[in-house]
Amino acid sequence: MKLIAALVSATVLTLASLPAAAQAPSTLRIGLQEDPDMLDPHKARTFVGRIVFMGLCDRLVDITPDLKLVPRLATEWSFSADGLTLTMKLRSDAKFHDGEPFNAEAAKANLDRARTLPDSLRKSELASVESVDVVDANTIALKLKRPDATLLAQLTDRAGMMLAPKSLAGDVAAKPICSGPYKFVERVQNDRIVLEKFKEHWEAANYQFDRILYRSIPDTTVRLANLRSGELDMLERLAPTDVSSAKGDKSLKVESTANLGYQGITINTAHGEAANQPMGKDKRVRQALSLAIDRKVLSQVVFEGLYEPMIQPFNPGNPYLSADFPVPARDVAKAKELLKAAGTEKVSVELFVTNNPVDAQLGQVIQAMAQEAGIDIQIRSTEFASQLRDQQQGKFQMSRIGWSGRIDPDGNIHQFVTSKGNQNDGKYANAEVDKLLDQARTVYDVAERKKLYDGAQKILQDELPIVYLYNQTVFFAMRSNIDGFVINPDGMIRLSGLKKK
Repeated sequence: MKLIAALVSATVLTLASLPAAAQAPSTLRIGLQEDPDMLDPHKARTFVGRIVFMGLCDRLVDITPDLKLVPRLATEWSFSADGLTLTMKLRSDAKFHDGEPFNAEAAKANLDRARTLPDSLRKSELASVESVDVVDANTIALKLKRPDATLLAQLTDRAGMMLAPKSLAGDVAAKPICSGPYKFVERVQNDRIVLEKFKEHWEAANYQFDRILYRSIPDTTVRLANLRSGELDMLERLAPTDVSSAKGDKSLKVESTANLGYQGITINTAHGEAANQPMGKDKRVRQALSLAIDRKVLSQVVFEGLYEPMIQPFNPGNPYLSADFPVPARDVAKAKELLKAAGTEKVSVELFVTNNPVDAQLGQVIQAMAQEAGIDIQIRSTEFASQLRDQQQGKFQMSRIGWSGRIDPDGNIHQFVTSKGNQNDGKYANAEVDKLLDQARTVYDVAERKKLYDGAQKILQDELPIVYLYNQTVFFAMRSNIDGFVINPDGMIRLSGLKKK
């Protein structure tokens, strides 16, 4: 306890020593669980990075709390009768932070970069786009290779974020120049990101704070202590173990929503030398791991029973969730049989976890459960951006990681398990899965589309390149004087309308 108290005290002191401008009454201070990766929407992949982009970069389309698509930089849109052209009308009153106007040429430059840049993580999201044509100053036409039921949903996030065209030739991440309500001021790695209000934004009147200060504080205890002391105004992902205490604190408010995504273990099946071990090469070993984990107990022990056990990439209540794949009961005997069938009774494997207390405990519980089945898990812990970097480079055997989710089911599955998926870090490949998930992108009818996802899931539930564990309820905590926060299932903090009483 003394160590925690000292750590809390040191972090509060660090916050208090920030420049006076960052502590001004017109500054909103938000605590993040991790440090974002690169601030380039076409290359980024972290959840917290998306939260920062919400203030920094406008998108073509947005979503409402009830998951309806609404205009943002695009004011209206329509598909051609054959589904092969998406025409979008654009705002004529938007500007980039460098003063240049937002227009069709700028939108084309961004979409072309997102879909062609060699290391863009948006390429698979925009794979259906053949070309982007400028119709007039405020109209673009996306010509498609095939009908794409997912495309508008992709444009609500990083694939639809707009950067200043003149900035694209430089190091975007070092100083991102977007068109959002706040512009970039500074970043201190693993500490803070500072934005200031862009007074020429077309919706500037809806943004009440002069500055937004995002603080990276991985330790959940320290993050909550800073909120209680008034050094933070709000935080994302309040730990489930702190929910009851925070709800009982009259100086705080707590909001929650079921997340759209999934949490699980990604397994390296074919990405370099790290895949050359039983967990990567034999599906029976992966099946044994899945059966060794009691997902209900996992939720109770680590998350106060507040997270829903899951074995699918779709959130509870999602129309694409299949009744054919219920959460299995733990079966250690069956897990041991599977290991024996794979030619071994004991397997040693490394699990990557993020260096925060919740993920550390989660890793330890999984480790203890797996041990009983003969699977010896060695835990490796590091900060989140490093974990992602090593994953992308194939320097992992298993990684405890999740996804914040998208409103279209494709966003939760295609890029993670198709052979050319931009976030398929384990390089899993199955031609039939590719075929089914590619076809699902072209189908608009929910029932017909679900059959394709069910077909892909039947294979994935057998081969288990990802062992799904639970759906995360996202808890936000804030000071009681913060008004106007509207919770959204995508877990993002939208700054419009937020104010202090």
